[in-house]
Formats: sequence, structure tokens, C-alpha cells
Amino acid sequence: MTDLVCVQTDDFDLAGEYRRLRDLSSRVGAVVTFCGLVRDFESSSSEIDPDAPINNLTLQHYPGMTEALLAEIIEQAKTRWSLYGVTVIHRIGTLAPNDQIVFVGVATEHRKQAFDAAQFLMDYLKTQATLWKKVTAKGKEQWLDAKGSDDDAAAEWGESRND
Repeated sequence: MTDLVCVQTDDFDLAGEYRRLRDLSSRVGAVVTFCGLVRDFESSSSEIDPDAPINNLTLQHYPGMTEALLAEIIEQAKTRWSLYGVTVIHRIGTLAPNDQIVFVGVATEHRKQAFDAAQFLMDYLKTQATLWKKVTAKGKEQWLDAKGSDDDAAAEWGESRND
């Protein structure tokens, strides 16, 4: 299996995921990975003081649909770039500041393809995957809306960004 999609409560092993991608083929010349972490603040919240440290971030998903959408995003990337393998792992549940949330890894022959594909995957994951985030800080909770900057980043791929 060259592609891996996981939505899980458990943490993931960065080094292990990198090794899996690196070892897919002797033709792999580039592996690019991204790991997103829970920040200790949430500047996009309107009800929570942006300077207040958060207690936790809760992520929920639509089981089955989320995994299918992530697999579809990977297939879109594979129509744009020649990829040996892709890994997308997204955690759900309640996470603390500095916990790992998401891993995106791409294995291909050349670095530009790997960087572009990883960026594409993250941009689309942020806007297309059925995941919801709730931040808790100082006893207050707020569900977070998608950011306009994430929508703008994904929209750029509809243009000629990968040329």
C-alpha cells in the first residue's frame, strides 16, 4: 500500500511515517512532511481572548465521510504530480497545546513536486475535509469557523499554481 489515510485519536510517530514513505521505492528522491501542532492560543476566536492560553482543542469528524474525502484529495494530488506515496493522518478527540494534530507526507522523485503536493494536500485538507474544531480557554468554548485565508490558499490551486 503506497497511500495511507488515518483519522484517529492516537498520536503518530513522525520518524516512522517518514521511513514508510522513504522506503516505498528506490526511485524516491524527495520526501516532504508537514506536522501541525495545537497552538496555545487561538487568534481567530471571536469569543475567547486571543491572548488567553487555551486549555484544549477538540476535533470531531464525520466517520467514513472524512476518510473518503481525504482519499479523494490524495487522488486529486496524484492527477497533478507523479507521487510514489502519500500519508495523511488527522487526529480527533481532545488535544492539549503542543500535541500533534495532523501529518501530511509525500514521496516523489523531485523536491518541487513533493513540496507542491504537500502544500496542495494541506490547503485542501483545511477546506474540504469534514472536521470541526472547538477551542476551550478560561472556561469558555467556541467552535471555530474556517479561515478565509485557508479558502484563498485552496482556491489558488484552481488557477495555474502548479505550472
